[in-house]
Amino acid sequence: MTVETGPQKHEFQTEVRHLLQLMIHSLYSNKEIFLRELISNASDACDKLRFAAIADASLLGSDELAVQLIPDADAGTLTIKDNGIGMSHDDVIDNLGTIARSGTRKFMESLSGDQKKDSQLIGQFGVGFYSAFIVADKVTVRTKRADAEAVSWESDGQGEFTIEPSDKTDRGTEVVLHLRDDDKEFLEPMRLSALVRKYSDHISLPIKLANDKGEIETINQARAFWARPKSELKDEDYKQFYEQLTHDYTAPLAYAHHKVEGTIEYTSLLYIPARAPFDLWDREQSRGVQLYVKRVFIMDKAAELLPPYLRFVRGVVDTPDLPLNVSREILQGNRTVEKIKNALVKRVLDLLDDMAANRPDDYATFWQTFGPVLKEGLVEDQANQARIAKLCRFHSTASPDKADVGLEAYVARMPAEQDGIYYLTADTLAAARNSPHLEGFRARNFEVLLLTDRIDEWVVSHLTEFEGKKLESVARASKDLESKIETPEKARLEGEYQDVVERLTKVLGERVEAVRLSSRLTESPSCLVAGEYALSRRLEEMLKRAGEAAPASRPILELNPTHPLVEKLKTVKDDDSFADLGELLFGQAQLAEGGQLDDPSAFVKRLNKLLLGGVPDAGRIIVG
Repeated sequence: MTVETGPQKHEFQTEVRHLLQLMIHSLYSNKEIFLRELISNASDACDKLRFAAIADASLLGSDELAVQLIPDADAGTLTIKDNGIGMSHDDVIDNLGTIARSGTRKFMESLSGDQKKDSQLIGQFGVGFYSAFIVADKVTVRTKRADAEAVSWESDGQGEFTIEPSDKTDRGTEVVLHLRDDDKEFLEPMRLSALVRKYSDHISLPIKLANDKGEIETINQARAFWARPKSELKDEDYKQFYEQLTHDYTAPLAYAHHKVEGTIEYTSLLYIPARAPFDLWDREQSRGVQLYVKRVFIMDKAAELLPPYLRFVRGVVDTPDLPLNVSREILQGNRTVEKIKNALVKRVLDLLDDMAANRPDDYATFWQTFGPVLKEGLVEDQANQARIAKLCRFHSTASPDKADVGLEAYVARMPAEQDGIYYLTADTLAAARNSPHLEGFRARNFEVLLLTDRIDEWVVSHLTEFEGKKLESVARASKDLESKIETPEKARLEGEYQDVVERLTKVLGERVEAVRLSSRLTESPSCLVAGEYALSRRLEEMLKRAGEAAPASRPILELNPTHPLVEKLKTVKDDDSFADLGELLFGQAQLAEGGQLDDPSAFVKRLNKLLLGGVPDAGRIIVG
């Protein structure tokens, strides 16, 4: 499009104005990060040009792609110049006046008040350009796309910016920082060189600066980091590259660097982060590692190279075995991609195996952060299900405060008479710990896994056994399970309670599948049990909340024959009083497992009636 001849004034988006105030007034304790962000943007612009040149080689021209730092002590300016893709008039308005996604709000919410830590968040939320105002009281951007007229953008960061035509003739972008008097240190070549080595040494294109003799020299390695031999790299080098790659300044928990040659050739560098990105659970966000073909940047987030349950993995894959014009459509179903993907999955699981075996504290950090995501693999990846199952960690009745119980350790300490892996799903850890379903198992020293992640209901429907041991819910009717906890007194008591069970079955009607005496209760008066093949109550509720049809099922009401309230049922002859007490026992069982009462008001009235002695002697039982 043709740009108007005169300067055009625009106002910043409201979120950008807030961000600028933060940059100018709050994040000044770690000013140097502005250079890291602007060099990263310049590098991205060159990568975009390389990608565009795959389709149109004439865009690239003969000039070497590079970033140049131009300090001018007389003018008090520092220019960061690139010969990358450049921007059109509309690009400038979109990129330098607004923030399209919700990055600003998330960025603001993540601030902790620690200036150094807060300044490290900038790159993660796509707001890096605005860090220029940490050191500059005015910023001028001159830019040109190969297919558009040159544009000049300028702002003092106070709420407005102007756009007008520029006399720039070469493709690319120049960001000119008019430095504040207190920030003239960033005009010193030695200071700039040190910052490039600290933050941007691993960028794979040259970063150039004039030395003391006026000669232009490259001040970074200017070589793809992952292409360098492992023998010349140190742990600190890998951590610095991770920072540059991810803008995450918390050191990764683990990494793996491999070069594979043979029928398929590729180099991979994979990282396990220590903390989750702010949008880990946002399904709209794209995921994956960076994809390069023959050192040419192709795709920032190639989701096809790793399954969704490994979406937390960051890194780079570079291969000569794909075409330079590869697209997401070509990646899908491509046999080469599938082989690379299978190998990368193995690499990641190997990393996690090693961490779990040799660095349990680091693995505990990983599990706390990404455990629910990795569990998705138990459902999605049948080929690796056994490996993933070994990596899973759970709370249990033996470890109620830490999710540190692995299935191998659980099986190793099972008593001889136990032949299954017992578990209980619940909405919260507190609800699981206090569930009446655990009472009989605790009394017999059977350990029970406590599963509270939302995905656990799907996990146990797909992971049905581990090392030949069947997974069994302690909240489900199962003759095999009940035989492990059944007491000798139960057969005798069933005769005594036959009349009670029949009367209460009539009272509750279609709301229950059956009423019976319980072996699993030692303290609570009642509980609800799912039928052997029915959905659990929690899964039913989750399906309903998701708007999906759940097959109707009725619970089994179990009664503790030794509890005083249940014993009282044997002596209550009045049908209305019996019904009131029976309804209370049913309601208590619903509440104990986190369910909703059918009629809360009626429940409260019955409870008040009981407390006031509406059922002979029952009030004494309840209040002591």
